[in-house]
Amino acid sequence: MSSAATRPAGPDDLWSVDEHLEDVLTTVRPLEPIELHLLDAQGCVLVDDVTVPVALPPFDNSSMDGYAVRVADVAGASEEFPAVLEVVGDVAAGTGDLLRVGPGQAARIMTGAPLPPGAEAVVPVEWTDGGLGEGPVTGMRARSLAPEGAQGQVRVHRPAEARAHVRAQGSDVKAGDLALEAGTVLGPPQIALLAAIGRGTVRVRPRPRVVVMSTGSELVQPGEELGPGQIYDSNSFALTAAARDAGAIAYRVGAVADDADTLRAAIEDQLIRADLLVTTGGVSVGAYDVVKEALSHAGDEDEPGGGVEFRRLAMQPGKPQGFGTIGRDHTPLLALPGNPVSSYVSFELFVRPAIRTLMGLDDVHRPRTRATLRTAKALGSPKGRRQFLRGTYADGEVTPVGGAGSHLIGALAHADALIVVPEDTESVAPGAEVEVVLLG
Repeated sequence: MSSAATRPAGPDDLWSVDEHLEDVLTTVRPLEPIELHLLDAQGCVLVDDVTVPVALPPFDNSSMDGYAVRVADVAGASEEFPAVLEVVGDVAAGTGDLLRVGPGQAARIMTGAPLPPGAEAVVPVEWTDGGLGEGPVTGMRARSLAPEGAQGQVRVHRPAEARAHVRAQGSDVKAGDLALEAGTVLGPPQIALLAAIGRGTVRVRPRPRVVVMSTGSELVQPGEELGPGQIYDSNSFALTAAARDAGAIAYRVGAVADDADTLRAAIEDQLIRADLLVTTGGVSVGAYDVVKEALSHAGDEDEPGGGVEFRRLAMQPGKPQGFGTIGRDHTPLLALPGNPVSSYVSFELFVRPAIRTLMGLDDVHRPRTRATLRTAKALGSPKGRRQFLRGTYADGEVTPVGGAGSHLIGALAHADALIVVPEDTESVAPGAEVEVVLLG
């Protein structure tokens, strides 16, 4: 049973939003760290600080295609009076044995190639005649087509300061620097840095595997034809997408019919690939609320794995909720209501923080702010319930979208925030300051 499930409460008592959330977050534990190859670690949370073993770049190198020169040799150079230098060879990226640039000499150098001994700066090829004895050129000829470009003379038409167009050793990061802190989510730039400093693997908490299933005999897969009394299953798609957005590897299971044995079997089949299970629908007080029927006894002595408790929360939408652990590995399960808005709001408030906790993140909640309410008339809210209304937020103002109905998917699709009305507030006037949960 979850940690707060023994909270004294009568059958008619309501849990607060905060009590339910605390129960979820004190039960869910971060996943154990594993070592992964870099690309497999994308989206995962770094467990340990990573320090830089070697400077980046590891040597002085050219930031341009051009010629490595000595500053004194090109001082005062112009198109009318160019500096004429002897080309002693090529320096390409990856070159190990470097030639030396002496007085009156230049080495043709490529972007990323090490700055050769004796050279003090790089002049871009566009500042030269490219060794052709004519005016300024726009680029170099391919070595395979014109090998003679690595010898002869080059005319430089502009002077260069010391270290011009040179990337200094350690100018990005120095050996011993902190590259990434523990707790960092690894995205493409972070993976690029790890690769650049030579890390092939990294220790992370893996992305949690979340299985989402909706329940209801009335549900039909999108793309199929609707029959009498049927609707399309949108919840499982919405919550699977939301789980992926939260950082999880999410699997959607096709809608399960209103049969307790079928649901129990489906859940048991999914436990092998789940760090977290999310169901939607079947948690209220109706005769066909199959999730309650299937899971209310999941914690009995002959069914190891904790248990799922169904409770009512002092919130709107999303009053009926279920939470607990099931199976021998005590896999957390959150049972959400079936109305589309109720299930999505419940996901944002309870499931998303659970996913982020499994990932090992410190900050698991959506950002919140204060905003001025822009509406034509006051918003009503039921006494004793914390209401979450959909809205759009911009420039410190929030405007309600749609009504309070928990079936209004169209309004939900245009919302990027939740307007929070506290339990002790029954009306919010236009222009009032309100708390806002930012969804995107």
